[in-house]
Amino acid sequence: MPFYHKLGKIPPKRHTVFRKPNGELYSEQLFGTIGFDGMSTNSYHVHRPTMVKEIKGQYSVKPEIALENHIKSYRFRGFQVKPKADYLESRTIVLTNSDVNIILAAPQESMTDYFYKNSDADELIFIHKGSGTLRTHLGNIDFKYGDYLLIPRGIIYQLRFDDKDNRLFITESRRPIYTPKRYRNWFGQLLEHSPYCERDLRRPETLETHDELGDFLMKVKKQDEIFDMVYASHPFDVVGYDGYNFPYALSIHDFEPITGRIHQPPPVHQTFETDAFVVCSFVPRLYDYHPDSIPAPYNHSNIDSDEVLYYVDGDFMSRNDVDAGHISLHPAGIPHGPHPGAAERSIGKTKTEELAVMVDTFKPLKVTKAALEIADEDYHKSWLESSH
Repeated sequence: MPFYHKLGKIPPKRHTVFRKPNGELYSEQLFGTIGFDGMSTNSYHVHRPTMVKEIKGQYSVKPEIALENHIKSYRFRGFQVKPKADYLESRTIVLTNSDVNIILAAPQESMTDYFYKNSDADELIFIHKGSGTLRTHLGNIDFKYGDYLLIPRGIIYQLRFDDKDNRLFITESRRPIYTPKRYRNWFGQLLEHSPYCERDLRRPETLETHDELGDFLMKVKKQDEIFDMVYASHPFDVVGYDGYNFPYALSIHDFEPITGRIHQPPPVHQTFETDAFVVCSFVPRLYDYHPDSIPAPYNHSNIDSDEVLYYVDGDFMSRNDVDAGHISLHPAGIPHGPHPGAAERSIGKTKTEELAVMVDTFKPLKVTKAALEIADEDYHKSWLESSH
């Protein structure tokens, strides 16, 4: 999302002398992606951000695949993923391909013993339960129920939770995550027909600056492994930065739905995009207002994309027997649509109170062993009418 942000103290020009009160130079870092061609930020550090004392080891977090190739619709009961104290240990990959990991997490404790950096992937963390503060080397953002936290790759962060009851739906993307291009003009500004605008995006407001030397453990994810690296200075030692590459938050409650006289297709719910998948937000909205409209979605074929729907809250009108935390997977190659009776029930209704997050991938998703442990194996039969 190309928009400018500045926080803390910076010199008038890039790559020029910027001194501490004692006369020493601050250490400048260009923090960017896609070589020198993508969005970047210039940050100024009390200490060199390159001082590695030790690499203590590495371990794999690669998911165990149960189904490489399949064509079966699934429902996964996400709240059956057991809470764990540690944030990284709580992250459970349920669906995966070469572009994206779809992760459930129920961490109970704040991150205090280490810092985390994902060097391979942007992370989009949806807060289903819980509240707290996202602490990063580029500033802090408070979060609560319904927030998307977009954390670009390479951001060093910790999550501080207000209590132990936390549920997160995480989309870990090896492709950069942007706002939908059709909602932006050629300068990058969100247009009038966009379902949200820049004033809805919450940028870091508080910058922590720690002038500390010692042993600071940073866990760095690279190619499905975590490296335990000990740095000689506190990672949050930035005195100021400016640019376009930083974390931000968007509340799903600030997404303004697009409605019409007849049923609108899923792209009107799009919230984020990559060149490998899209993310959509289904929010409370008025139903279609044509006198003969059928508000429930029509049957449609997933010929070239897998559809993942994470149910957050409310009454999802096209499904029977769906609870908060459930995930449906409708794989490419077969049609899907409303459950029996859903279309009929929707006729004459004036609004829906559903809340859900959808991820549509352009490559097939593999099902992990962890996902099968919480799977409804008979979900694919739920469209059969009672006479069958």
